[in-house]
Parts: sequence; structure tokens; C-alpha cells
Amino acid sequence: MDHLTQISGASGNAAIDAATPAFPTFDEGYVEADGFRIRYRAAGQGDPLVVFHGGGGLKLYRSHQFLARQNRVILFETPGFGESAANQRSQSMRELALTMANAVTTLGIDDFNLMGNSFGGKLALWLAVQQPERIKSLVLIAPAAIRPEGGPSPRSLSPEELMARLYAHPELQADQPTVDPAVRAKQGELVGRLIGPAREPELEGLMAGLEVPVLVLIGTKDQIVSPDMGRVYCETLPKCNFILIYDAAHEADADRPEAFASLAGDFLQRQQGFLVNNQTGQIHP
Repeated sequence: MDHLTQISGASGNAAIDAATPAFPTFDEGYVEADGFRIRYRAAGQGDPLVVFHGGGGLKLYRSHQFLARQNRVILFETPGFGESAANQRSQSMRELALTMANAVTTLGIDDFNLMGNSFGGKLALWLAVQQPERIKSLVLIAPAAIRPEGGPSPRSLSPEELMARLYAHPELQADQPTVDPAVRAKQGELVGRLIGPAREPELEGLMAGLEVPVLVLIGTKDQIVSPDMGRVYCETLPKCNFILIYDAAHEADADRPEAFASLAGDFLQRQQGFLVNNQTGQIHP
């Protein structure tokens, strides 16, 4: 079991150079899979990085733009989110993960790196344990597969309370589009129906046999998935590395995009050797 717990410093960003070229443009497309018309946004070149969003829906963060400088980044919108019709057909996270795997296949992608945030982190794990031969590496941001017991449900929070829990610096997310209340309710119903219990023995049993390099990142200020959960992932996944992102909440990839992209990008390139920073020769951060 490989793991290391580190705190990424407030400015630690050796792999990101302010003088680097402009961000690639994310284009929009649609793919048909299992009877769903699934929206995606994609940019960049290189190894495919498939990204599954959290319970709030598809959001393009600056961290995705950084990662698209070295990867082909594909952000999928899960059926039932955004402007898509309500999804009453998917009956489990296991089933939904296979739908998303079929969507990736339809784009002509056989094997790929996979990243998931919160709800999308559990979705990514279900895909990985069912089709491990396709997954090169797995990046999980505050994944919802192993959660604290008795934590507050995001559905019970007002939009203002939710923003305060999702982001350590919500004022920096002003450019994110406002979600229509009806869309928010539709998404919340789907997440509530599929997310499952805080601990799921079947999934954790499958995780124990997953021989894929995994990086788990949780913000030090996360009030939804406690940073303590990172150690549980390391105890469950054979090849898990765990890093805390300083001064970040649940959406750590949005709160600290440069630091996040530095860590995740280095991991995607080097996997089990990533703990020694490729740019500086230093241990992260």
C-alpha cells in the first residue's frame, strides 16, 4: 500500500509557469450512449483525461484549462444534469458508470486517465472497479464513495450555505453560471437517489482489489468530505496516494487551480513516481 500525506503550500506551483501559452479552447459536443444524449466539453492534446463532475453539475474550472495543456481533457455531463432530461432510468451508480464507460468508448477512446469530483469520484470508482483494464490512473477529488457518517446533505443547504461549504473562497467563483432552481432540484433528486450510503461494503471490497495508481486530494477546509477520509482511502486502495490541498474546501480543484493542476498533472505524467516533483526534484509540495 503506497501512500503519503502532504500539505500543498500556499504558493507551491512549480509545474505551472505564468509565461506558458494561452489555454486551449474547450469545444462542446454530444455522444449517444445507452439511449442517452450526453454532452461533453473537450480541449487539448495528449493522453485522454476523462472527468466526471460533482453533484452540482458540469463546471469548467481553471484547473481543467491547466491540465488541457498536457492532456486531452474530456469533461462529461452525466445524464440527468444540466439541460438534459431528468434521468429516471439509471438505477444505481454501478449502472450509471457503465453508461459513462460506453460514452467514452463511443468517442473512440479505449484506455484513459480518469478524474472524478465528489459524486463524480464515486462514479469514477465504480467505472474503475468494473473496467480496470481501461484505466491508466485515477484522480479523486473529495470522493463521495467513503463519507463521514451523519454529515449534512448538500440538498438541505441553501444556495448560499452550499457555496460556503463548496469553496473556501466563493467570491472567486463569480464567473460560474447560476444554476436554475428547477435544474438544481432535478440534479439533487438524481444524486440523492443514486449516491448510496456513506460506506458501501460491496464497492469497498472491489476497491481493495483495484491495482490502478490512485491520487486522492481533499481540501484542508472541506466540510462535506472530511480530510480524515483520505486515510481510509489509503487503507482500502492498494496503490493510493493522499494529499491535502491547503486553504481549499470541497471543490479543491476550483479553490486552488494552479496547485491542484501541478499535483494532478505531475501524477498523470509520472504516476507512482510523481511524489518527486518533475520540475524541481523536490518532494511535493
